[in-house]
Amino acid sequence: MSDDDKLYPQATRETSELRERLAPGPAESFRNFSKSVFADGALPAKTKQLIAVAVAHVTQCPYCIRGHTKAALRHGATAEELMEAIWVAAEMRAGGAYAHSTVALDEIARHGTGR
Repeated sequence: MSDDDKLYPQATRETSELRERLAPGPAESFRNFSKSVFADGALPAKTKQLIAVAVAHVTQCPYCIRGHTKAALRHGATAEELMEAIWVAAEMRAGGAYAHSTVALDEIARHGTGR
């Protein structure tokens, strides 16, 4: 058993069925919403799955990373496309931290401690 298995229990059919039993209405609504979102539209399903892989890395959801990577591969994504999407996610996450430094710099300036 890996450390991830201890931290993140394996997603199973039983878990899915339990969620369905505990809240059938929202579970069905979410399933329908998800099908609608990931269907071909103005963006092809492959592109949507690549976006989902990138977002899953930003939200750091291991279940989403695995599931959307599998889906992207099923839709014809290459390993290179997946890695580029992950790098875009990494840049956006780092860029967000960098851009938000403006808030800290503004506070520093308000307190007169900036140089």
